[in-house]
Amino acid sequence: MFNSLIDKLRKNQILSYDEYLLLIKNRDKCADYLFKNASEVRESIYGNKIYIRGLIEFTNYCKNNCYYCGIRRDNKCTDRYRLSPDEIIGCADYGYELGFRTFVLQGGEDPYYTDDILCDIVRKLKENHPDCAVTLSLGERSFDSYKALKDAGADRYLLRHETSDSGHYGKLHPDDMSFQNRLDCLENLKKLGYHVGAGFMVGSPFQTEENLANELLFLKKLNPHMVGIGPFIAHKDTPFFDQPSGTAELTLFMLGLIRLTLPNILLPATTALGTIDPLGREKGIRAGANVVMPNLSPLNVRKKYMLYDNKICTGDEAAQCIECLKRRIATTGCEIEISRGDYRQSKPNC
Repeated sequence: MFNSLIDKLRKNQILSYDEYLLLIKNRDKCADYLFKNASEVRESIYGNKIYIRGLIEFTNYCKNNCYYCGIRRDNKCTDRYRLSPDEIIGCADYGYELGFRTFVLQGGEDPYYTDDILCDIVRKLKENHPDCAVTLSLGERSFDSYKALKDAGADRYLLRHETSDSGHYGKLHPDDMSFQNRLDCLENLKKLGYHVGAGFMVGSPFQTEENLANELLFLKKLNPHMVGIGPFIAHKDTPFFDQPSGTAELTLFMLGLIRLTLPNILLPATTALGTIDPLGREKGIRAGANVVMPNLSPLNVRKKYMLYDNKICTGDEAAQCIECLKRRIATTGCEIEISRGDYRQSKPNC
């Protein structure tokens, strides 16, 4: 019965909430079959290519106070930093030499970086490397801010919604943050023509299997170009310091379901997955992921961008060790491709 539901997804048929929930609750009975189908669907669209993104974590200041995040405003133990525009451009220039053709500028919601500063950075990146894509992950901003950044040359925007349930959202965030505003931001990004990424934590506090079933329905309706998910991992200096982490097992299963629900999606095997399981990214690729995001940030700040405890900051996830990463990816039967790695509109051939 469970395999027949996976077959239904494979044929691009829509599952109901109850069907998704049945699969999630019985994932131990059908995980291998799911992963087999998810990887085949990914290969039918993207071949055996895995895209690399050069991640530049340029500020760990944040005006928000999300209960799960290590760089939250009220965490007085965080060693704060900001990269200058020249440092950000330098990271990208170095990444280009290593073979990166997409750069992801990620940071907390830091008011220091005005639209003028950010637009200037984006323009310089595109001038220096016109064959590259620029992805931004800067949180909630106004429609006019998103438009200015798009006009400056930004191609993609990542904004995790974290949960599609407003009640659950309220348990993860303080009262001054709005669930509706997060959804409005995603819609504004789509209206402006960005390639849009959403996502959520797997195993976040108060999350239920029912929540996860609804996440799949939400993503199907939103129809983003990218989805970033990873296991919740507690940070010692947050209100959720004593909450249990999410599991690699459930995260992988959700990756597989997302691949079949949205066959053309760009789907990262995240650093968080690699943190909770040393082979997490390889397993993520086998479950249907097709993106990895090595770190291009300067070595002296990587450990400061600590959203959760024990984040891996040296080794194969570092951009300098691209050859190591290639060897690890090869164990999955896939290979890294040096390109922008754009979203493909084609239908799966299966």
